[in-house]
Amino acid sequence: MKPLFLEDAYLSTAEAEVAGIREDGGIVLDQTCFYATSGGQPGDTGFLERENGDKIVIAGTVTGETKAEIIHIPAPDQAVPEIGEKLVMHIDWDRRYRLMQMHTACHLLSVICPYPITGASVSETDSRVDFDMSDTIDKAEVTARLMELVNANHPIFTRWIAEADLDANPSLIKSKNVRPPRGQGQIRLVCIGEDSSIDSQPCGGTHVGETAEVGEIHIGKIEKKGKENRRFRIRFGPAPA
Repeated sequence: MKPLFLEDAYLSTAEAEVAGIREDGGIVLDQTCFYATSGGQPGDTGFLERENGDKIVIAGTVTGETKAEIIHIPAPDQAVPEIGEKLVMHIDWDRRYRLMQMHTACHLLSVICPYPITGASVSETDSRVDFDMSDTIDKAEVTARLMELVNANHPIFTRWIAEADLDANPSLIKSKNVRPPRGQGQIRLVCIGEDSSIDSQPCGGTHVGETAEVGEIHIGKIEKKGKENRRFRIRFGPAPA
């Protein structure tokens, strides 16, 4: 299966062929623009359009036994396509774009808070990043610094490096508990700023193309989760007065 979103996060529709139907009803295609739940980012929803115009509503997208296998989960009572049938994929673009904005915001937060990440969850309205840190930091200050990065409109792009290059630069990995999937020979980096001047880290998720696309965001809350763990909650819009 070819994961089209790795090279073009803005691809909201594309053609595909049905490669398999799982016993649980999950649909496997030869290629997909649907992102599968991974790395704290939810999988895409949307629909598959058949040649006669009928729709197969997709309620979620997940990975199979490996990250390379992407499974489209139909909503209840949907028609089952035939093996080899050609379909047109349509993701719920408004939802995906909000997730792209939020995922990018999480990367920007990791620039401002250069501590090991112990957990993260991306949603359409309220995302969180947990850091292994004991320092006290003001949420208004973090918000101001986030908006500086957003307003500077830094470019965001991806590049691939060899697994050996990652081994030689372990500081690229910000997650304390999760390591990038290996076995393909290459690791995908998401880079921010000209020549990666702002940030560069392994990630398989989807992101906007420039930081200004994130829009106005703020830190809604910083929670203490243990002696050396802080949870930051990112929300859209201006900080409440």
